[in-house]
Amino acid sequence: MIAAQSRLVVAIDGPSGSGKSSVAKEAARRLDAAYLDTGAMYRAVTWHCLDAGTDLSDAAAVAQAVRDADLDISTDPGTERVLIHGTDVTATIREQFVSESVSAVATNLEARAELVRRQRELIGEHARIVAEGRDITTVVAPDAQTRILLTASEEARMRRRGLQLGQVDGAALKRQVVERDAKDSTVSNFTTATDGVYTLDSSDLDFEQTVEAVISLVEAGSSPLD
Repeated sequence: MIAAQSRLVVAIDGPSGSGKSSVAKEAARRLDAAYLDTGAMYRAVTWHCLDAGTDLSDAAAVAQAVRDADLDISTDPGTERVLIHGTDVTATIREQFVSESVSAVATNLEARAELVRRQRELIGEHARIVAEGRDITTVVAPDAQTRILLTASEEARMRRRGLQLGQVDGAALKRQVVERDAKDSTVSNFTTATDGVYTLDSSDLDFEQTVEAVISLVEAGSSPLD
């Protein structure tokens, strides 16, 4: 069992539909830790770019828009809240028009560098935190005590994302899962575990089993950080 007062950083990466957000959030609750959804940060600044009329094909303009974004994201696993310039975009950033544009920001190297900087700051503000995304184990928090690549078969991921989004046609669902992963994988590795990263395949696990597996990995692999 991990002492509640000890320093703890858990990094979880994975492709779309792997369940990393819901699993990481529940794991954070059980570990008495903060929770950072870095994907929500990318979605929020994408919304900001769209709202401001930024040309997503203009890499420099996108990068500047991201640097200028006043982003506030809750790290309480019990409170989902994302604000941009004081506007609550918590629900809006999950809409299809944002999902279909987010790769334009996520593949912008300058925009990524800015968000990585902010993510590291947020992680550093907490004694205990579970952070999830696509490059947390390799770029944002490579020194985390426990690093996990949470994956699942394409069939399982498509099914889970479909249940999450509700009535979305097959083509749109594929764009949000398979095609987005293909685009984002050009700038980050979230399909193959690097040295020291545990691979957890949740294809045949239910939610509770997956959370328990994450907790077990944390308890087995954690030691105090300096």
